[in-house]
Amino acid sequence: MKKNVIIVGASHAAAQTSVSLRQAGWEGRITIIGDEAVLPYHRPPLSKDFLSGQKAVEDILIRPAESYAAANIHLKLGVCVNGINRMDKTVLTDNGETLSYHKLVLTTGARIRRLPVPGEDLDNVFYLRDTSDVLAIKQKAETAKKAIIIGGGYIGLETAASLRKQGLDVTVLEAMPRILQRVTAPELSVFYKRVHTEEGVKIAENVSASEIQKSDAGLTVLTSCEQALSADMVIIGIGVIPNIELAKEADLTVGNGIAVNEFCQTSDPDIYAAGDVTWHYNAIYDRHIRLESVPNATEQGKVVASHIAGKPKAYNSLPWFWSDQFDLKLQIAGLSTGYDEVVLRGDLEHGRSFAAYYFRDGRFIAVDAVNAPRDFMFGKMSLTKGVNLDPSSLSNTEISLKDCVSN
Repeated sequence: MKKNVIIVGASHAAAQTSVSLRQAGWEGRITIIGDEAVLPYHRPPLSKDFLSGQKAVEDILIRPAESYAAANIHLKLGVCVNGINRMDKTVLTDNGETLSYHKLVLTTGARIRRLPVPGEDLDNVFYLRDTSDVLAIKQKAETAKKAIIIGGGYIGLETAASLRKQGLDVTVLEAMPRILQRVTAPELSVFYKRVHTEEGVKIAENVSASEIQKSDAGLTVLTSCEQALSADMVIIGIGVIPNIELAKEADLTVGNGIAVNEFCQTSDPDIYAAGDVTWHYNAIYDRHIRLESVPNATEQGKVVASHIAGKPKAYNSLPWFWSDQFDLKLQIAGLSTGYDEVVLRGDLEHGRSFAAYYFRDGRFIAVDAVNAPRDFMFGKMSLTKGVNLDPSSLSNTEISLKDCVSN
């Protein structure tokens, strides 16, 4: 009997792991089990092109069904895995099947964080995590005039931009003193607030929702500053929680995610994990991190496949991300957490193209590039190669990027 790999979670990491296994010469059976009745798809477009109607479900699939069939990859969609028996090396599904594995890969991703206030489960109150969520939002947006978005992170702002493009009156409520506070510098928060305001989005910072009520006009959101805001629809985007329950119940080691080594192996060498759910060490930043990032999911999928196929390759990739809002393409290389200096290159106050370079103890650690692909690529290359940059040179746009390298 041929050896088999079971992948739990039909995600970016699952799609990459399965294909990379075949590319690495794995001849055994490969099965992907996913709780959605949809082929693995790209998640970033959900709050952008998919929500705005520019793309349909078939346009955001990572690969068409034929490619899985051609690679002899089996898919069990609309099926949940309820448990793992490590002694017998089996998984139990919610339709009563017990499936044996030689190697098991957990690509279970993350789920939405729910807002703990009364009324968050009312009709026309939405969360945004999967295709069914967005399809429901799109249907309501066709007749809605006013939308309130709770959460001023990337998902909230991307959703605001998509709905505003469709002509809705949009208000964003952010509980923290500024939008994007957890992920970027104050200067970028001010910039994004300016652009969204210019595009007609209303942004209220340091304001949280205390209750959502049904009203004759639709919905009413009560706020911490004693306002009562009316809307036809409410969308909540306040972050996600890693799906670690299967791993915990199987007594695998977990931290802020499923703990894995440099080959994405869990504390059980026959069980791997990849993608948003992993808690892994990053040598570039010398600490453990959990990344909600497509590039991370893709690279970890490749690492898992290589190791299972007997061609081990350690994971050591630079984190990078992106966000599209209106005519802005934000590209991020590295992690700015813990920075003590930020250097701006370009016109942040009036224009829509610039870069923010982050430093800690005089060392370059990250760049946020808005409509500035050269800065992004230069920063990404510098971080990957361990090249340091000179802050005073970077701030002067008359000096070329290559001349900003610190000796």
